[in-house]
Amino acid sequence: MSLQLWSRCLALLSACLLAATAATAEQRAPAGRAVIAWHVTIAPSWFDPSSAPPQITPFGMMYAIHDALVRPYPGQKMGPSLAESWTESEDGLTYEFKLRPNLKFHNGDPLTTDDVAFSFERYHGAAAKTLHEHVKRVEIVDPRVVRFHLDAPWPDFMTFFGTTASAAGIVLPKKYLTEIGDDAFKQRPIGAGPYKFVSTRPGIEVVLEAFPDYWRRVPNVKTLVMRSVPEATTRALMVQTGEADIAYALDGPDAEGLQKAGVQIVATKHASIFWIEFAKQWDPKSPWHDPRLRQAVNFALDRKAINHAACLDFCPPAGVIVPRVMEFALQVEPPPYDPAKAKQLLAEAGYPNGIDAGDFAAIPGFPTVAEAVVNDLNAVGIRVRFRQMERATFYANWLEKKLPALYMTASGNSGNSGSRVESFIWSKGSYANGGYPDIDELFLRQAGERDNAKREAMLDQIQQMSIDRVMFAPIMDLRALNGIGPRVTKHTITDVWMSPFPSYEDMEIKD
Repeated sequence: MSLQLWSRCLALLSACLLAATAATAEQRAPAGRAVIAWHVTIAPSWFDPSSAPPQITPFGMMYAIHDALVRPYPGQKMGPSLAESWTESEDGLTYEFKLRPNLKFHNGDPLTTDDVAFSFERYHGAAAKTLHEHVKRVEIVDPRVVRFHLDAPWPDFMTFFGTTASAAGIVLPKKYLTEIGDDAFKQRPIGAGPYKFVSTRPGIEVVLEAFPDYWRRVPNVKTLVMRSVPEATTRALMVQTGEADIAYALDGPDAEGLQKAGVQIVATKHASIFWIEFAKQWDPKSPWHDPRLRQAVNFALDRKAINHAACLDFCPPAGVIVPRVMEFALQVEPPPYDPAKAKQLLAEAGYPNGIDAGDFAAIPGFPTVAEAVVNDLNAVGIRVRFRQMERATFYANWLEKKLPALYMTASGNSGNSGSRVESFIWSKGSYANGGYPDIDELFLRQAGERDNAKREAMLDQIQQMSIDRVMFAPIMDLRALNGIGPRVTKHTITDVWMSPFPSYEDMEIKD
C-alpha cells in the first residue's frame, strides 16, 4: 500500500471515529426535566435502604439514588448490577459476588466489597431478622470479591438479597455514612444509582440529577423532580395540565376522567395485593377469635365492584394474600359476594343485630378502595369507623402491632410466596399478628427445601391453610394506574420485573 493511500485510510478512519464519538456523546448527554407526582409523602427514611419496610413504594426512590449487587432491571428478573457476576456453591452454603471494576459512588469514592459488607451488616429492615439468622458471616476476599456464608442451605437467599423482597443488597458508602452519621445521611444521601441527590423540600419534593458515570448507561433525562402529591385528584389534574409528566397510583375515578380526556393510563404488573387483617383472632376474648365473624367479612366484600370503582377492572379479585403473579402463588378463586350469608354468620356468632367493630384503619393512598370496604362492612352490620392516618404513621403502627383489630393493608415488594409467608403468615414474621404451630413447622421445612416441586407443595398447603382458617380477608391484586403526560415518549413502567416504577435511566421525554 502506498504512503499516500495509507494516509487517506488513516484520515478516513479518524473521521469515522470522531463522528461515532460525537454521535455517542450526543446520544448519551442527559437532557430535559421530568416531574413525577407521587401518591404519598416521600419519607426521608427512603434515602437510607437499611430500614426499608416490606413495601415496594420506597424502591421508587431507592433505585433512583442507589444500586444493589443484584437487582431487577429491563430484561433481567434478577440481573447482575454492581456485581458483574455471582456464583452459588454446590452445597448451597456459599454465595460469591464479583464487583464490576472501577465502580464509584456519586461523591467519587470507590465502591468496594468493604462497602458491601458494611451495608449488609447495617441493614435492619423488614427482612433483617431472616437474613441475619441465615447468613453466618460475610467474607471480604479482596476489594472486588465478597462471599456470603450461610449456616444451612437456604433457597431463598437470592430472592431476599437480589430482588425487592428486601433492600439488603443495596450498597451504601461506608466512609461517607460513617463520617456524617445516620441522620445527616437522610438529609444528604450518596449512592451509586443512576441519579444523584441534589436537594429536597421535606414533604414537598426531591430533586435528582443524572449520574453520568452510572455503570449501566447514562440516563436519558437530566433532572427528575419527585413531588409528593397525596391528593389523587390533584395528581390527575397535574398530568392533564402538564404540571407533571407522570402521576403514580391514580384513584379509579380520576384515572377514568383522564382516559376520557385522552391521557394515557398505564396499569402496572407488580406483585401487590390488598387484604384485611384480623389482628385479634388469636385472642380468645376477642369476637374476632370466632372464624364465623372473619368469614362474614369475606362474604361482605363485593370485590368485583371494588375493582371496578377503584381500579377500572384492572385489579383481579383475590382469594389469598400472595399475589397471583408470584412464584409458588396458589391460584384460587376469591370468596363470593354474599351479604345474606355474611348476616347469617353474624347471627350464628351471636350478633343478629350486627357488631360494633370499632376503628378501621387503611393503608393511605387508596381512598376509593378504603371507602368501598368500609361501606361493604357497614352494609351487612359490621359497623366500623374509618380512622385516617399518615402513611409513615400507618407503617410504624403496623410494625409495632398498634393498629385496630380490623385494618386494611397492602404489600407490593417482590419475592415469592415463601417470602410473603415469612412476613405475614409465619408467627415470627415482622408483620404477623400471630400464627399456628403447624403452619410454622411447614414454613421452616420449605425454607430449607431445595427441590422446587416439594417446596411448592408445602407452600400451597400453607396458603390453603390460611384460607381454611380465615386468617385474612383478601381483596384484590393491585395494578396501580399511572397517568402518562404527552411529553413522555418512553415511560418504561412495566419494564422492570414486578415493579410499579419506571426504569429511570431508560425513560425518555421531549425537551
